[in-house]
Amino acid sequence: MKKPVFTQIKGNSSGYWMLLALLGGFILTALGATYYMEHGGHYVTGMSNNIVWGMPHVFAVFLIVAASGALNVASISSVFAKTAYKPLAPLSTLLAVALLAGGLMVLVLDLGRPDRLIVAMTKYNFKSIFAWNIILYNGFFVVVGIYMWTMLQRSMNKYSKVAGFSAFIWRLILTTGTGSIFGFLVARQAYDAAIMAPMFIVMSFSYGLAIYMLVLMASYKWTNRPLGDATFKRLKNLLGVFIAGVFYFIVVKHLTNLYATEHHGVEAFILRDGGIYTQMFWYGVMLIGTVIPLAIIYHPTVGMSRSAVGVASLFVILGGLALMYVIIIGGQAYPLVLFPGKEVSSTFFDGMVNNYAPTLAETLLGIGGFAVALFIVAFAVKVLRFLPESLADEAVDPHHSK
Repeated sequence: MKKPVFTQIKGNSSGYWMLLALLGGFILTALGATYYMEHGGHYVTGMSNNIVWGMPHVFAVFLIVAASGALNVASISSVFAKTAYKPLAPLSTLLAVALLAGGLMVLVLDLGRPDRLIVAMTKYNFKSIFAWNIILYNGFFVVVGIYMWTMLQRSMNKYSKVAGFSAFIWRLILTTGTGSIFGFLVARQAYDAAIMAPMFIVMSFSYGLAIYMLVLMASYKWTNRPLGDATFKRLKNLLGVFIAGVFYFIVVKHLTNLYATEHHGVEAFILRDGGIYTQMFWYGVMLIGTVIPLAIIYHPTVGMSRSAVGVASLFVILGGLALMYVIIIGGQAYPLVLFPGKEVSSTFFDGMVNNYAPTLAETLLGIGGFAVALFIVAFAVKVLRFLPESLADEAVDPHHSK
């Protein structure tokens, strides 16, 4: 296998500048939505004192989880010594940092008072899982930034394996912390489960790789760089394994809850009686996010089509957003069980399903997070050498024969 040569993209075409302008337009729209919500208050959103995490949090948590998974490609090359993934590693680190930046942008702008972030950064309550995550997110930028440096700076290459191993451990801890936000909330029956942490780790593998594949295929198609079948097949088969892994954890989580009588109510709500949440689970998560992508990826002919696999990757992302919606918003919609075994009714709507309808402003803010991440990637590949000149089979596959 030849040593990969990394170069910047020229980025002088009208298409490139149109892409930046489009992404910039989404970012400005998201900032406008933030201005509207900040001055109108949460009253102008679908959120309330019953459902305090809304559509922005769906996008934010998804992007944060996907950021950890996007680093998986680089981890495979350095931690597990798979040389075939080495040419793909720099873009993996860039996408990981960009996705985390986009997710945190949504999270910070949804605070209502973004300036209050200073309090979160200077005063820590170490009994709070949220305080732990502030440290983990900041540390991720530092650790992955150093890892990126060891790959881009030739004199630092000798430290790449150590930096990669550190980034691998940090990302596992980060995703564990994100999943534990829900796993530690014992008051919510839809959240209270130790399996949340490992489930979020496997979810990160799937969602991060799906985004990585779309970015990689688009980058090489739009810059007319060769992307060989060996790399394509390797990544798409890995994506299939991760999709199946997410499916496994979802099934185990719900079967475990169904075994415990105390969770029968919330399981019936999510799986059968929850209206939009039930529909999003079965059609969004199971059908669009799992069955269709697996059918495409493992089909003997359709699975060889890059366009079809691109559609499968997009469906994985949509299914991931649907799953986050069911977990985050569906979990809050189900009423709190204040007195187990008793029916509760009051003027404060205790015991009733909480209503939530996302507004346009919330959705635009969430989409803005994706735009920020993609803008960072599009700009960075122009100024720094993140992409190999060629990923053709003869350049990356040691067993390739002409």
